[in-house]
Amino acid sequence: MAQMTVDWRTITDFVTEVFTRCGVPPEDAAICADNLLEADRRGIESHGVNRLKSIYLDRIKAGVQNPVTRFEIIKDTPTTAVVDGHDGMGQVVGYRCMKLAIEKAKAYGMGMVVARNSCHYGIAGYYTAMATKAGCVGMTGTNARPSVAPTWGVEGMFGTNPLTLGVPTDEPFDFNFDCATSITQNGKVEYYARIGEDIRPGTVIGDDGNPVTGDAGEALRRIRGGAAALTTLGGIGEDMAGYKGYGFAMFVELMCAVLQDGYYGKALSGVDEDGRRCAPRLGHFFIAIDTDHFLGEDLCRKKSGEILRGVRASRRMPGAARIYTAGEKEYEAKMARTDGVPVNDSVQAELNAIRAELDLAEKYRFPWDD
Repeated sequence: MAQMTVDWRTITDFVTEVFTRCGVPPEDAAICADNLLEADRRGIESHGVNRLKSIYLDRIKAGVQNPVTRFEIIKDTPTTAVVDGHDGMGQVVGYRCMKLAIEKAKAYGMGMVVARNSCHYGIAGYYTAMATKAGCVGMTGTNARPSVAPTWGVEGMFGTNPLTLGVPTDEPFDFNFDCATSITQNGKVEYYARIGEDIRPGTVIGDDGNPVTGDAGEALRRIRGGAAALTTLGGIGEDMAGYKGYGFAMFVELMCAVLQDGYYGKALSGVDEDGRRCAPRLGHFFIAIDTDHFLGEDLCRKKSGEILRGVRASRRMPGAARIYTAGEKEYEAKMARTDGVPVNDSVQAELNAIRAELDLAEKYRFPWDD
């Protein structure tokens, strides 16, 4: 089967219904589906429908993730809140946390919400986009399964830990910088394994201190087995400033555990002390800063746009077609993908299996059925 495109209505209805059939309440299922498919809209296949089964459905089925999210505010002040997600749906925890942070920012200028005992919350840029759409500067981060080594280390001690930032602009797309603090993410290695590509040189270090090269599937097995780890931004050692990515990653780890008394590091491996599968127990943080509490949203958007346009208009290196600013490529991907989400043959097989298991074959047909 070759890659084929599923129209947005079909895939949205299908993913939403799959979540509800697995016990997620309808309103929460819509949030989960929107977050998941927003990754595909933006061209971030590593975090899109590609992960429906392995990251969400399999965890619900295994009993380590609760389909019904108990969103408990355990401490609340006018500008801050601490939330316990009780191992519920990470996208629901993330959505409600950022919504709460924005509400506090609109009232008092700034709002910050931290969460513990959550699960994978999808693309971090989803939440900064919520903030910028509301006229706020937005920030978020999450810790994750320990798969990244510190500078001069070879053992996965913390997650890919994205530090994600958004600023409103007067352009069709806001500034939205969403990336891991490692060179690549687990999801990208998984994606390369699915499509049969090799991993990129310098992105993985073996426990012998040497770079891991070649087959992405083998690299993934070594990472999962503790015989290899991802590298931080800057790469192996300090020659290309790997300590900078390491520092950013540790900041996220601290923000996702310290303020909310959450789990961190090896405790996020998804395996308990007896070697049994357990909840991810992730932590997140969300910050919203209301521009109207400074000199106003209109001025902020205009000034941001001017700065970004000036950077994009600067001199380019020979052979370069253009200079981008954060959020631009994702916006263009979204404009280009009006027909639907491209699905490779591996994910097609997974969607077929999900459809059959949930008895949805008569209700949903995909292009590869013809």
